Amino acid sequence: MTHSGGRKSISYVFPIFNESGNIRRLYDVISETTAGLDYDIELVFVNDGSKDNSLKLLRDLQMTDRRILVIDFARNYGHQVAVTAGIDAATGDAVIIMDSDLQDPPEVSLELISRWEEGFDVVYAQRRTRKDTPFKRFTAWAFYVMLRRIASIEIPANTGDFRLLDRVVVDEIKKFREHDRFIRGMVSYVGFNQAAVQFDRDERLNGKSGYPLGKMLKLAADGVFGFSTFPLTLISRIGTITALLSVVGIAYAVLMKVFSPNTVVEGWTFIVTSILFVGGLQLIMLGILGGYIGRIYTEVQNRPLYGVRAIYGATDRRATPAISEAEAE
Repeated sequence: MTHSGGRKSISYVFPIFNESGNIRRLYDVISETTAGLDYDIELVFVNDGSKDNSLKLLRDLQMTDRRILVIDFARNYGHQVAVTAGIDAATGDAVIIMDSDLQDPPEVSLELISRWEEGFDVVYAQRRTRKDTPFKRFTAWAFYVMLRRIASIEIPANTGDFRLLDRVVVDEIKKFREHDRFIRGMVSYVGFNQAAVQFDRDERLNGKSGYPLGKMLKLAADGVFGFSTFPLTLISRIGTITALLSVVGIAYAVLMKVFSPNTVVEGWTFIVTSILFVGGLQLIMLGILGGYIGRIYTEVQNRPLYGVRAIYGATDRRATPAISEAEAE
């Protein structure tokens, strides 16, 4: 919303999980970066169940800077849910989502704002280079190649959640309340005018990555299951191929029995191998089906996305409650 004096406002959203080594530096850099902007700035920090003293550091900052809003989760809900809570609470005409480890250079946000002022509704930061391990670079590349081939929407490669969303896009994203969240997929899904800004991703300043291998695999699964029915189609294709091969095998066995009975060796090898092969395929297919059914089960429960222990800041500036009325019902 446009604040008093007719100036536009921009909200920065930062998910926080055990970032005590980065918070002060992050705040200083963001304050310095935005000092010359002709906008009202809002800084939304979402404490996602941190076990260190991140909350204390955030509260200390909030006591000295009225622009800061701190949302303290009742427990850890995960990065994507923390970003969602920040989007729910942000009141700016534009919302910028950034990681709190300073791998997303704050100065790049100025370029995002510049492209927004040109008329784009979504401006996403696209990594030109990244200072990660070879394994992480390879898995990220493989994930986006796979997603580009099977997803029902086009999700730009080499992007994360670092992006600017216009208020009209934010209002659309807030309608998406599924629990297994893949926000960059949601942003692609809603459409609008989108543009990229190239940047070089820095090394993490302090602490450990919030996305170890297990969470990376979970996020990848959310992206695939949330925006592609290809695994279900794959089940049908594999089933058809297996059925055709079975017909060929049966025809071969019958022909050999009829025309060359003396060459047929009695035994259990072929039978056991066939049973194990088909049984393994069935278990794989059931696992894929289970992934979709599990998500249906979670959505049918209709539980709130997150619980908030406390909110610290100028709550009169918050246009949307942390948990919407629809979710509370």
